[in-house]
Amino acid sequence: MEAPEHDEIESGDKRVLVVDDEANARAALVALLREEGYQVRSAPDGFKALGVLKEWECDLLLTDVRMPLLDGISLLKKARELRPELLCIVMTAFSSVESAVEAMKAGAHDYLTKPLNFDAVQLILDRAFARIEMQRELVSLRHQRSMPPRTRMIGNSAAMQTIVKMIDQVAGARASVLITGESGTGKELVARLLHEKSSRSVGPFVRLHCAALAESLLESELFGHEKGAFTGAVGRRKGRFEEADGGTLFLDEIGEISQNIQVKLLRFLQEREFERVGGNKTINVDVRIVAATNRELQEEVKKGHFREDLYYRLNVINIHSPPLRARRGDIPLLVQHFVAKYAAENAKKIEEVLPESLELLHDYDWPGNVRELENVIERAVVLAESGRIEGKHLPEELNEGRTWGGGEIRIPGSTLTDIERYTILKTYESTGGSTTETARILGISPRKIQYKLKEYRD
Repeated sequence: MEAPEHDEIESGDKRVLVVDDEANARAALVALLREEGYQVRSAPDGFKALGVLKEWECDLLLTDVRMPLLDGISLLKKARELRPELLCIVMTAFSSVESAVEAMKAGAHDYLTKPLNFDAVQLILDRAFARIEMQRELVSLRHQRSMPPRTRMIGNSAAMQTIVKMIDQVAGARASVLITGESGTGKELVARLLHEKSSRSVGPFVRLHCAALAESLLESELFGHEKGAFTGAVGRRKGRFEEADGGTLFLDEIGEISQNIQVKLLRFLQEREFERVGGNKTINVDVRIVAATNRELQEEVKKGHFREDLYYRLNVINIHSPPLRARRGDIPLLVQHFVAKYAAENAKKIEEVLPESLELLHDYDWPGNVRELENVIERAVVLAESGRIEGKHLPEELNEGRTWGGGEIRIPGSTLTDIERYTILKTYESTGGSTTETARILGISPRKIQYKLKEYRD
């Protein structure tokens, strides 16, 4: 018997809209939710669901993906246009990575696979409403006191504007984020902004550098351990997952973890649960994973060094942090920021950075990116004795071989090697430092682009 489309119960303050074109499946789910005390309305397709949303302020949308007229992904997008704060969970019988990724990118909080396991449904709904309560508390706190983010990105280049826009778009999602880019480009800064601009900002931001620890230590750091789990484990210890409960866990250099750790991390991303080392108690936490790497993980997948299923779980949303040489227009702003910072720390008054010094800073390749620039400016501030930063206060390497591709190419007068180098570097700069996009534009493989860039740096 088909469930009525617009009925609801009066008890309970958790409101759910169920959308499914299969009448029996819809009726069974409605009955289950009512038994658990939810207020429920239902609709047989996406268009009728939009009509319900316009007249009824529900907390959560639970929708099938494959439906006629208006599919679940399209409904999800339109629903979030009507109600940006609405939490959405999708149901699909097609449990492929692609459908899950598409749903999460569209803004889904989570997904369920059919046939539904009612215990799993209840668990995911419990987590969803815990998130809703946290969002409500956050709104209340923001009304009491408006606080700007502690972290800010410096620069107004097109590449930086793209990153800031992306952060604003995805900060509120639950989906995992993979930040890619060379060392020193500010990947942790991106991760912190994602946390601070999300509803999780009231929770902890926990960071772990995966390359700094041996496998056995990394496992214990991530998942914690029980007393006696190994030599030296004199007591129970919580891991980073438990420390980050309700917040964000930033895994830096994720490409360095072993196959064993990859399997355990994949399990957490799939099931949202784990056990401490040496323990058998299953622990559930609410943690958003933000990972970063300076490796080309797709290449690592092809080589068999990194699990493909884990890569897709981590790379639901990708943010590329471009190298400094790809956004040279931001260098004066960064210089100004670092001069002010280190002048204050060293109790010095720096009134000017000479134009020739700025030119040297602009034309240098910056293989160490923003981190290297910061170190150079700190050194210059310490050495400056006349209230201004001159060329002599900068490292000698800034005066050697100015810029990768900044010099003009003259035809005739340049070799084919010079022209190739100029073309690759200018294209790389125009794409914001994306090897994949550079390779596509030039019609060559990403691996060759990587090889050439390494050759030019050496």
